[in-house]
Amino acid sequence: MITTVTMNAAIDKTYYLPAFPHGKVSRVRQYLAAPGGKGINVAKVAAQLGAEVTASGIVGGMNGEIIKKQLDDMSIAHQFVAVEGESRLCLNIIDEETGSSTELLEPGPVVDNRALDAMVQTMSALARTSKVVCISGSLPAGAPADYYIRLVGAAKKEGAYVILDASGDALRFGLQANPDMIKPNEEEVAALLGTGIRDEQELLRAMEDLLREYRMERVCVSLGGAGSLTVTSQGRYRAVTPPIQVVNTVGCGDSFVAGMAVSLLKQLPAEEGIAMAAAAGTANALSAMAGSVDPDTFRRLLGQVEISRM
Repeated sequence: MITTVTMNAAIDKTYYLPAFPHGKVSRVRQYLAAPGGKGINVAKVAAQLGAEVTASGIVGGMNGEIIKKQLDDMSIAHQFVAVEGESRLCLNIIDEETGSSTELLEPGPVVDNRALDAMVQTMSALARTSKVVCISGSLPAGAPADYYIRLVGAAKKEGAYVILDASGDALRFGLQANPDMIKPNEEEVAALLGTGIRDEQELLRAMEDLLREYRMERVCVSLGGAGSLTVTSQGRYRAVTPPIQVVNTVGCGDSFVAGMAVSLLKQLPAEEGIAMAAAAGTANALSAMAGSVDPDTFRRLLGQVEISRM
């Protein structure tokens, strides 16, 4: 089983407008709504790829109940910690005239020590029956910056393979618990090592430094439309994805993580796992909804991803 953790779950709404002028009334032509937050996006895509998955994290209020109901409708198991306050709404406004995307992200509820302790207990229980645990996204208000040390540690203690997809201090502290895989961007790699990165070779060496320093198995960096780079103890890999007409970029990184998690669940070789991750991220870019992959599109793209050793 795969378990995903979203500490600040959300309802994601995407509004499509013919145009989005500032300071004027705009009428929405179409909108989509779905449970969201990075970990929930991972759960949705992993389920679409045929994996058994449980979504966990923190929810609150009526929005939290809606999130759980929507996951029920998707036949995705869940085990959340409930808190007072309302889970957030995240709005993505698509201006169809310019193709631009504007995101408005609410802060979400404030959590207390009771909820944080309960989440660690929930993590331990779920990790006992999970091969892979994906901890994704930002921390809610009230959680200390080093909280992911506790969650990563709890999951690893139970023998799960842990993917940590976070940024800033949450990632920096979380690394101290030695997750098995991280997916930073180039700027985050540089910030973690306190150094500048001038070219791809320096980026690869920096990824290898992180791999050794924190005793990880994989470090992946997305290159957007140019694919991705992955460093493992077995070597360096480049994934090149086919050119596409992008519909939506929100959730592509989460879909990448989902593809990797499914490959780990299936115990596939590194090259096949990287290809699955790249194909899932690209398939999400062809969907209007964040964290949504059409299985047929995924399979078609999987055959077009090129993996090379470096």
